[in-house]
Amino acid sequence: MFQNSASSDATHHINDASHAGANRHVTIVGAGVAGAWQALSFAKAGYSVKLFERDDAAMTSATSHFAGGMLAPWCEQETSEPVITRLGTRSLDLWRTELPDTPFNGSLVVAHPRDRADFDHFARITSDYERLDADAIDKLEPSLEGRFREALFFPHEGHVEPRRVLPQLHEKIAKAGGEIRFNSACEPEQLAGDGGLVIDCRGIFARDAVKDVRGVKGEMIIVETDEVSLSRPVRVMHPRWPLYVIPREDHRFMIGATSIESEDNRVSVRSALELLSAAYALHPAFGEARIIEMGAGLRPALPDNLPRIAIDGNRIAVNGLYRHGFLLAPALAELTVNYVARGLIDNEVMQCS
Repeated sequence: MFQNSASSDATHHINDASHAGANRHVTIVGAGVAGAWQALSFAKAGYSVKLFERDDAAMTSATSHFAGGMLAPWCEQETSEPVITRLGTRSLDLWRTELPDTPFNGSLVVAHPRDRADFDHFARITSDYERLDADAIDKLEPSLEGRFREALFFPHEGHVEPRRVLPQLHEKIAKAGGEIRFNSACEPEQLAGDGGLVIDCRGIFARDAVKDVRGVKGEMIIVETDEVSLSRPVRVMHPRWPLYVIPREDHRFMIGATSIESEDNRVSVRSALELLSAAYALHPAFGEARIIEMGAGLRPALPDNLPRIAIDGNRIAVNGLYRHGFLLAPALAELTVNYVARGLIDNEVMQCS
């Protein structure tokens, strides 16, 4: 048995012929970002892939639908373990390879004077950034001219728009020879009898198999205004959550996100006020923005808030991506393919029973 290790240099090889590499048929349950990357990675590796999804193609019930799509491994160092940085930086390369148009304009972190202590703490525990003074901020984001005296710029980070990217991943799966079946609610147990490999990417809906998964509510608001223009996500220091404003197309911005230990999927008044106040504090023009949507998704989290690839014969469960779905999904898919095809083990995220 192998399981999570504290070592960051955690890859080794097994020669056990019973590992799943001998089977070329892979069935994946769950077509959110985790399942989509698994399906795409296996299809491109030459496997016969079927992807089942309980929702329709719009995926409006999926956690991915409410995600921010931040590709920010260095910013996430504030609250995450080193394994998140390691996997996240690998994922950046995979996003660039599969979707070359992914915007990598960096991330900007700002704070108001009252939050200076939080800003300094953030700077101490993160890396790969540049300190900007007021003039540099103005040049980078003209809409913020004169509003902040100092910022941290993470030049190598990026972001995606989940509602546009997920259909692109599904299209790539089909082009690679994979089959996607929407409106197909099924349990991995039902598919295990087919003799192929079954990968469970159902998130919080996998409780029948992943007993310790829980939902953590993340709330977001989408607003529209043509009075503000941003070229990259801007994170605003906040005493409770990492709040950010992410530019979308058509003069829209996503404001997110809370992180609440609750499985209620509605936006609370308190959260709405804090999110909108953060946007208004970033730029007063957001006070006149039109609210387009409020929503909440339930992020699948495990007790340690770290991802897990659990292997049980020809069944694999990929879960616990928590706040980092779009950041971690490509790297986790690569690890899964490497295990199935070559027997490579990553001790930090893999467990075997």
